Amino acid sequence: MADDNQGIYFVDEELLARLMGTDPPEPKAVKRPASAGGLAKAVSLHAEGRLEDALQAIDDALANGEDKAELFAARGHLNFELQQFEKAAADYAEVSAVQPDNKAASYNQGICLEKLGRHEEAAAALVKAAELDQKRWEARYALGVICLRLGDADRALAAFQAALQLDSKNERAQFGKAVSLHMLKRFDEALDLYRKILPSNANSPELLMNLISLGIMRKEDSKVRDYSERLLRIRPQSRPALEGLATSALFRGDFKSAAHYCGQLVKIAPESFEGWFNLGLSLQKAGKPDSAVQAYAEALKLRPKSEQAQANLGIILHERGDLEGSRQAYTRALDVAPELPGVLWNIALLCERQGNPAEAIEYYERLLAVKADWEDAAYRLGYLRLQQEDYSRAVSAFETCVAKRPDWAEALVNLGLAQWRLENLDAARESFEKALALQPKNSEALQALTAIATVQRDHAKAMEYHARLVTMGEHHRELAFNLGLLLQDHDQHEAAARVYQQALESKPELPEAFLNLGYSLKALGHDTEAEAYWKKAVQVKPELATA
Repeated sequence: MADDNQGIYFVDEELLARLMGTDPPEPKAVKRPASAGGLAKAVSLHAEGRLEDALQAIDDALANGEDKAELFAARGHLNFELQQFEKAAADYAEVSAVQPDNKAASYNQGICLEKLGRHEEAAAALVKAAELDQKRWEARYALGVICLRLGDADRALAAFQAALQLDSKNERAQFGKAVSLHMLKRFDEALDLYRKILPSNANSPELLMNLISLGIMRKEDSKVRDYSERLLRIRPQSRPALEGLATSALFRGDFKSAAHYCGQLVKIAPESFEGWFNLGLSLQKAGKPDSAVQAYAEALKLRPKSEQAQANLGIILHERGDLEGSRQAYTRALDVAPELPGVLWNIALLCERQGNPAEAIEYYERLLAVKADWEDAAYRLGYLRLQQEDYSRAVSAFETCVAKRPDWAEALVNLGLAQWRLENLDAARESFEKALALQPKNSEALQALTAIATVQRDHAKAMEYHARLVTMGEHHRELAFNLGLLLQDHDQHEAAARVYQQALESKPELPEAFLNLGYSLKALGHDTEAEAYWKKAVQVKPELATA
């Protein structure tokens, strides 16, 4: 998935409206008999639904010097109903100016300021309202909501807890507290609260959204599916519900279902990068590469610099044999994130496949600089260095491999080859012997050990290793010929004759073998046989006649 929703919480406008409630602020105006003046007239006009006329009556009463506090409070209420929140806030400020200890004015002013998006001012007004009325849970609750808007989860949590001290069973405050805990990444506490209020709020979209979010973070497949299906029944095209169902399907490896839900998601939210990305991933895993390529292309239109989308696109093109397209995708991913280990590995393999070992070496080196313990990259690097006859650095690469995995026989063999090329025969012999201990029938190690023992004139070991090769059905004329020379030097003519004969079994027309076989037979007193082999040598290679 592009995003696993860790720490995501839904505190959007709809949720905040629900938290805040839809009731207008508490009116200060009271009903009075008609003879009481402008306020009474305004109340009557309000009852008839003539709000503008009621406002005019209040303005007239203010001009006549009637009670300002009650008139401003009533006008604030009317302006709030008319959604003239700027005017309403000003009216409640006037009430506070006339009556600084008015418990309702600061609260109502805070609500109006919240409607205007002036959250810091709203918070200040609500703090004052809470101080004036120690029993008013609504002021503390509203303050918590505004702090959520401000992203101040600590302050929001304190406000909701204060509201719950006044009304411990208030589920709106409990939900606000849970959201605050969610924002603070105190996930277990948030989850406990969400689940506590779920039975009586089973159809709350916001509650289900947050439960889906936490379920995704905790990889609770069955819970995510349950909450998502509930939400989808309430809101048939709910984006969080579809995202939850897609994620649940990915959790359990049901890529076909994941692709289905992601397909629905991009229909209702074509601007969703995550939707297109997860659709591409689902289709890729479901074995539909062509469709996956199209989905990744849509995702990249929305977010061209997504290294993960570029990397996944590169993998699909790589597998399809579009090496140039794959390389371009990998390169774009590395332009954004130069140290992505998986992409560095893939592009290095691609360079090898394209016959560019120098570039492959460069990418393997970059990968090992980022992830030094990636032993497969060290092995490939060593192999390419060996091919380029850069034996010293090949040794270094293979030493990294065997340090990480001492039982890696192939790395030990290649380490031995590189050491051999550097003429460090003792080290090479040790490496080959370790490989042979792990794989007793490793012909490469046996051949190398035979050759090294021959060079080091250790005829006993050379014979031992060569015999093991012959037992395995391995015949190598060069090894046999060189071993024969060694045995002859040590007057081991009978053994030398057997080795030369083995060399001739793999290459019957090897003149030097005929010649040297003759020498060994001569030393053993078999003159007639020796002359016969010398004749064969001259027949195959006439210039040996002079010798």
